[in-house]
Amino acid sequence: MDVFVARQPILDSQGHIHAYELLFRESMDNYFKSGDGDSATSSLISSSFFLMDFNKLTMGKPAFINFTANLLREGMATLLPKNQVVIEILEDVEPDPEVVAACKSLKEKGYQIALDDFVFRPDYRSLIELADIIKVDFRATQSYELQALIKRLNELNIRFLAEKVETLEEYKKAKDFGYGLFQGYFFSKPNIVQGKDISSNKLNYLRLLQQVNSPDVDIDKLEKIIRADISLTYKLLKFINSSAFGLNSQISSIKQALTLLGPKEVKKWASVIVMGKITDGKPDALAIQSYVRASFAEKLSAKVGLGSMDSNAFLLGLFSLIDACLDRPLAEILQELPIEVPVKNALLGQPNGYRYLLELIIAYEQGNWSVVNRLLNKFSIKEECVPQYYLQALQEAHELNQ
Repeated sequence: MDVFVARQPILDSQGHIHAYELLFRESMDNYFKSGDGDSATSSLISSSFFLMDFNKLTMGKPAFINFTANLLREGMATLLPKNQVVIEILEDVEPDPEVVAACKSLKEKGYQIALDDFVFRPDYRSLIELADIIKVDFRATQSYELQALIKRLNELNIRFLAEKVETLEEYKKAKDFGYGLFQGYFFSKPNIVQGKDISSNKLNYLRLLQQVNSPDVDIDKLEKIIRADISLTYKLLKFINSSAFGLNSQISSIKQALTLLGPKEVKKWASVIVMGKITDGKPDALAIQSYVRASFAEKLSAKVGLGSMDSNAFLLGLFSLIDACLDRPLAEILQELPIEVPVKNALLGQPNGYRYLLELIIAYEQGNWSVVNRLLNKFSIKEECVPQYYLQALQEAHELNQ
């Protein structure tokens, strides 16, 4: 059975990843034929915990997983490790005696409980008193009610999560209201500062990325770029002298290190280091998401007719959030980057093969399965390869961020 699992980051008030919500479909057929939440969650549990490396899927963070009333009554949640999940109770679950009893049992066993798409109702009090987290749709709820909820339930030890937060303004507003957790893609939007230039060191990092993704990597050019930055030099030598490579002798020169690593490992190393540098002061989710997109794009490139252009596809994914990283208009940034015109055009929204690839990746990571299905059909892509590539990209990101 094909397992489509995507994840959405949940950030704390410092911009650090607190958890992930897992989004699931058995297959594209399942998306259109079945709205069965019981089946969806059951399959998610069996696939993510029993078939996949769950720790790599969530990078060691807790996972929010949706539960229906039936699954709560059946005790399905107890199949999951209590320290790795948050039991998310869907908004249509009625607080009948059986459901409340099941939730009390989970609390006694040490599970965390979240209430999804919460709207206050007096008859929900029994579940509210068991909740650790309350999720509120920030866009569908009036401002006065967003604040009133916190005041009304202030005496309870509950964390409030603002979901569907899509802009930096909404994020700041939610923080001001007293929300401590945030879900949405606000962190991927730039906070444009007019007249702000890319600093010389950041431009150097971007040139490094362009060079390591060149079809014909020039070791001498790479060495020159790395030598100009003492931090890059230190990190490269520390990386190759680590126990992971099991070398018998220490490496003392940049060229020697680059030659021993080889193009593939150099590209991975440079991508993680550089994205960490240029996203300094930004939510850590931004650098992670950039790398996942890059790796996912590279693996999918041949499937959308880009043939041997996997290095361009990698840059497409890596630079797809560059405006948010640098807080500058994307068009201005791309003028300064030595990447191929079709990639630049795709990043700017112009339709071509690279643009369709990026749309597929964004739709998948957001769990927008109808768009995923349309693009899979457009390119006659066998759906079973897509979740495999996504999970491989997540695992690479997990390993490189250890």
